[in-house]
Formats: sequence, C-alpha cells, structure tokens
Amino acid sequence: MAACSVFRPGLFNHKVAIVTGGGTGIGKAISAELLELGCSVVISSRKAERLEAAAQEMRQKIPPSSSARVTPLPCNIRNEEEVKALISSVLKQFGRIDFLVNNGGGQFSSPAEHMSTKGWKAVIDTNLTGTFHCCKEVYSAWMKQHGGVIINIIADMWKGFPGMAHTGAARAAVDNLTKSLAIEWAHSGVRVNAIAPGTIFSKTAMENYKELGPNLLRCLFHFALPKDWEYQRAVCFLLSPGASYISGATLRVDAGQSLYHSMWEIPNHNAWPEAPEGENLEALKQLLSPPSKL
Repeated sequence: MAACSVFRPGLFNHKVAIVTGGGTGIGKAISAELLELGCSVVISSRKAERLEAAAQEMRQKIPPSSSARVTPLPCNIRNEEEVKALISSVLKQFGRIDFLVNNGGGQFSSPAEHMSTKGWKAVIDTNLTGTFHCCKEVYSAWMKQHGGVIINIIADMWKGFPGMAHTGAARAAVDNLTKSLAIEWAHSGVRVNAIAPGTIFSKTAMENYKELGPNLLRCLFHFALPKDWEYQRAVCFLLSPGASYISGATLRVDAGQSLYHSMWEIPNHNAWPEAPEGENLEALKQLLSPPSKL
C-alpha cells in the first residue's frame, strides 16, 4: 500500500467495486489503489473484525476532496445466500456495481494422498464455487443490464500444483470459467479477465502453511518475488478503459516465474519400467546415476 498509483488521478471517480478478500494481502492492496483512483470500494470476507480494521486504515488515506469511500461487508462466498445478500446490500447503498474483483480464496498445504474429502471440498467450494457465486449474482443483479468488469485472481498453476492439488484444480477451473463467461456475457458489455500472480512473501500465508511455509518461501527467494502493488496495478489496468478490448484473457504477473521449474522435490526412484535392452539402455543408466526423478 506504500506505492503511489501509476494511473491518472480520478480514473475511477464515481465507480463502485466489490473486492472479495479485500481486508488482507493482494485484496487490500487492490482496494487501496482503487480508492486512491476515486472508486468506492466494498471489501468483503468472512472476518468482520479484520475487515473493519482494514477499512479504518484505508479511510485515513482517502483525500478529503474525494467522494470515494470504503465499506466493509462480511460475506462467506461459499454460501450463495450470503453472496446474494452482499450484492443486494451494495446495490441498495450505492445503486451500481461497476467492478467485481474475485480475490477471496484459501487453501492449505498437503500432499494429495493425505488430503481428506472434506478439505478438498472446502477449497473447491471457496476458490471455484465461491467465485462462480459472485460472478453469477453480480451479473444477474446488475451487469446483465448495465455492463461492467470482472477480474478473477487465480494462481501460477500452469505446471500443476503439487502440494496443493485442490487449489491448483480450482484455479485452473476459474481460468476456464473466465473464458466461458467472457463469451457468454459479451453481449451485455461485460468483460471478464483473470490475473495469475506469482508467489509473493506474505506473513499471513507463511503462518497459514504452518511448518511448510518458511521452507516453501525460502525455496522461492532465488526467484523474482513480486510485490502486492505489482498485482494491483495489473488489476487496475484490466479494469480501466485502456483494456476495453481485452476479455477472456489471463495475465500472468510473475516476472516469468511460471516458466521456471517446479519447486516440488521428487525423490530418486526406480519406479519406471525398464527400457528395452540395447546400447541406449546402458548409456541411459550411466547418464541417470543416481536414478531419474521423473
């Protein structure tokens, strides 16, 4: 939140945005920049106390001359009725919804073999179904008749997501959902895009991943680690008139991180079938000593 906006002042004057997961991390950074650009922002998540604290912090940085305001409204995006109540409340207070940023989500680290069905379902319900609830309701209640822009925050899951297969599957599904909705809702003047962030350091995330958190982030320190404000700038661009011809796209904001190798450590093994006898087999055995990981 320390960085100043690169966009012109007043770019989003009199616009209204909903940012789920807007009280912490990327969502908080996105909300802060939208406010700086004149947009009124409704931040939403399950924890009312955290939302209110974030809102109080943001209010102190809104210029006195600005008409923008930040409003915290708790909502569990897994619950369709709560999402409907959120959208209804925003329309009642502001009379419009120009932007929806689906940033709300959550996951935990676990190898797939140890993942319970309950844990799997909780992540899918939040990251995929919750995003769908928000998209569908904001479209039905407002954007179908008035247009608007939806941004879905996904993840760097292009090479799979070992250690968090549930969120990898959910985020890949949201990537496809983004493309589907961009086509289905184009006739209403609705643009739908996604941002795929690379890994950033977050004290909250490190604590959420418990003992795996510090080790995971240490492994990533030799990669480029983007900052919160690099994501918020990308989101603001896709919301802006500068992106008026962009829909159904997923923008990777990761300094090329998605092109690097996987962080998942595969132990040495001999699980693959033996290759046919011949000179290639002997040469391969010499080359792969110790045995191949893949």
